[in-house]
Amino acid sequence: MTSSAPALVLSGLRKSFGSLEIIRGVDLAVPTGERHAIIGPNGAGKSTLFHLISGHYRPSAGSVRMRGEEIGGMAPQLINRRGLSRSFQITNVFPRLSVWENVRCATLWALGYRYSFWRSVDRLADARDRTEQILTEINLLDRWDMPAGLLTYAEQRALEIGLTIAGNADILLLDEPTAGMSHAETDRMVELIRQVTEGRTLVMIEHDMGVVFDLADRISVLVYGEVIASDTPKRIKANAAVQQAYLGTEVA
Repeated sequence: MTSSAPALVLSGLRKSFGSLEIIRGVDLAVPTGERHAIIGPNGAGKSTLFHLISGHYRPSAGSVRMRGEEIGGMAPQLINRRGLSRSFQITNVFPRLSVWENVRCATLWALGYRYSFWRSVDRLADARDRTEQILTEINLLDRWDMPAGLLTYAEQRALEIGLTIAGNADILLLDEPTAGMSHAETDRMVELIRQVTEGRTLVMIEHDMGVVFDLADRISVLVYGEVIASDTPKRIKANAAVQQAYLGTEVA
């Protein structure tokens, strides 16, 4: 499951907005190939932590290392080109473009194509093959010509996961991937995430404890900007401090 070099290492990570400190000295290592869940109550700082890892916020202090390289404060697109991609709580697709066009756009940079007015994108066989492969993987090939904005909510979330893997990222950050889904849709999404993260590193924020305990190899609990526990699902379930701070009798 893991190799010797951690995919991500957070050391003494802090983020303040004026006098308000949101992230308060987080230390966390995510081994390569691990599926890691970050849980915690609303307002714990989970999305802020994702913003720090993915470059949307600059750390106030501390470091973020990806495979040993400092990326804290680096621009999001540069972090993405180093192999880290993320989704957001709010679906982030191009609604007027077709499903095919959404995914194809995401593949072009990874395939080495840059801006060009003289080259027809429809003639790029490798981009076409890669797009078809991803749509097959996320079970949306039969929706290839539909505007993305007309997909169901669950299908749009699946498309967004397709966009995160289109650039060949090997570290995926998924922010509440099953939020707002029915039980059946959640089950399908869990299976999709399991498939697309095979051989990749996954860090996800998720409130559905069934999803967390089904997918995660390890769980970190964030409360008021601090990690109060980081362990296997079995040990997290049995951790009295975690139950008191967050899980309560729901898991016990």
